[in-house]
Amino acid sequence: MSRFKRICVFCGSQEGNKPVFAQNAIAVGKLLGQRGIGLVYGGGKVGLMGHVANAALVSGAEVMGVIPEKLMSKEVAHQGLTEMFVVESMHARKAMMAHLSGAFMALPGAWGTMEEMFEVLTWTQLRYHTKPIGMLNVDGYYDPLLTFADHAVECGFLLPQHRQLLVADTDPVALLDRLEAVEIPADTRWIDKV
Repeated sequence: MSRFKRICVFCGSQEGNKPVFAQNAIAVGKLLGQRGIGLVYGGGKVGLMGHVANAALVSGAEVMGVIPEKLMSKEVAHQGLTEMFVVESMHARKAMMAHLSGAFMALPGAWGTMEEMFEVLTWTQLRYHTKPIGMLNVDGYYDPLLTFADHAVECGFLLPQHRQLLVADTDPVALLDRLEAVEIPADTRWIDKV
């Protein structure tokens, strides 16, 4: 039995140019269904978003989409979900996805995917919530970003304990297992000089 009722997946509304991206999105959707975990995501039926949602639905998972009204046509809203929430803004979208989810997973994507992932990661750092955040590093897609995170630690802008808040793996099963085991450390003073 999973510790999570639902996991929010951030991912691209494009498929990318390698089949491995879609294959992993499908694997994540299936895995959530197999483990009895619901999916919360951005509500689109295209790109990796569509793949993860369709795979989760076929595997019997509850799938909740959250989409801003402005993006209903742009992201081609999925019509076959368990539930679709149409909200007023991107801010409302992220707040609702976070409210509905017990953890977060980022698959490959672009600005929106990274912005969503960084926001919930910051919320964990600041203890607005204590939900684990994972990154599925498909085919080395996020290698430069993970290198940057380590660089931020080396340069003194990111504390090592805050770097550890982002869990990364190349395998969906291993990543989900690691998220299940994550324990967010107690709140610590994170600004040395006030």
